[in-house]
Amino acid sequence: MKKIKMGLIGFGNIGTGLVRNLENHKAIIKERCNCEVELVRIADKDITTPRNIEYNKNILTNDVYSVIDDPEIEIIVELIGGLEPARTFIADSLKKRKHVITANKAVLANFGKELFNLANENNVLLLFEGSVGGGIPIIRGLQQGICANDIKSIKGILNGTCNYILTKMTDEGSSFNTVLKEAQEKGFAEPDPTYDIEGYDSAHKIAILASIAFGQEIKYEDVFVNGISGIQSVEISFAKELGYVIKLLAIAKSHNGEVEVRVHPTLIPNDNMLASVLGVNNGILVEGDMVGETMFYGRGAGQDPTSSAIISDIMAIAQSIIEGGFHKDTRLLSLSNPKKIRPIDKLESSYYLRFIVIDRPKVMAKISSILGDHNISIESCIQKGRNVGDYVPLILTTHTAKEKAIQDAIKEIEKLDIVKEKPFLLRVEE
Repeated sequence: MKKIKMGLIGFGNIGTGLVRNLENHKAIIKERCNCEVELVRIADKDITTPRNIEYNKNILTNDVYSVIDDPEIEIIVELIGGLEPARTFIADSLKKRKHVITANKAVLANFGKELFNLANENNVLLLFEGSVGGGIPIIRGLQQGICANDIKSIKGILNGTCNYILTKMTDEGSSFNTVLKEAQEKGFAEPDPTYDIEGYDSAHKIAILASIAFGQEIKYEDVFVNGISGIQSVEISFAKELGYVIKLLAIAKSHNGEVEVRVHPTLIPNDNMLASVLGVNNGILVEGDMVGETMFYGRGAGQDPTSSAIISDIMAIAQSIIEGGFHKDTRLLSLSNPKKIRPIDKLESSYYLRFIVIDRPKVMAKISSILGDHNISIESCIQKGRNVGDYVPLILTTHTAKEKAIQDAIKEIEKLDIVKEKPFLLRVEE
């Protein structure tokens, strides 16, 4: 029985979980792939910190190139994260004709095309199931399961930290800062949560999914990004009253030769399938022309879910090695007619607007007049309490309007002496 040798670069939280799960599942791998996969070297800059697993400590090194340059190693798994030196390590591994598996969403969202070109030039595979959605098989779902479809849209809850925070705020009425602190104490949020709560993590992931779905290179810089740090309890309360929940959605849509890719907190109806995705779970709704709407749901992060995805890639490569042939990856290569990225100011959506205004007559008339001047039609209005001469929240929702018109109207309204602070906006996804 053939033995395939593998190297690992990165022995942190996910790397530790992978080593443990490789050992626990070696019998399944052997039976289903008709070969043995042997981890022969692990490279990490930290070779002194104890890992709470059983492993061969003799294979641990801080010399990354002892892995990349080893002629016997056929598969390399990269799990150090970040842009550099991960990008260089992946590129050099591919140039050495090693098959590479990565869960590095940042590298793929910024340098995917370059790396896929290198893989194809060297007749090796670059697989990345673990880069989006943890153990959810969304990458292969798009690449294989529904690849015959013309993908119309992807809407996803792709960050468990944000979803946990918004779920707790909705269920308990707690403030953003209170729930964030709790999430950090439970290990659901990093000590510096910026990457998650400002939407950057979700933006990297939707760039990858959109690239696959629409068959062209879409980079992180093409994604419009807003995070959830500005969400207040009042938004949660009014959303409930209007029949919505607030989720940080990553959205990619194709229409008329253009692609829009965006991440922002979004109002979605209570009966939307994504509204029931709670806590740290992820959910991804994909619409194809033949299959209609398909939902992918599960644990989006953590040692075991991500290990599941990475080991599935290991098994796919092992099977290809045994069979003696590789499927050439043509995704993310230059296409003859890629779609243009639609700028955010061309978006058409419904909107939720919160104004803090002085409570006196004709306030609503002034605001609605400005909205009307920009061809924005009001759908509903909520004003709680009555305290003449003091400031109160005024909530409006609109019918479908253009983003540029909304932004221009907001700039005009915030200059009024009846408005206390900058108006707050949420987009609505029906």
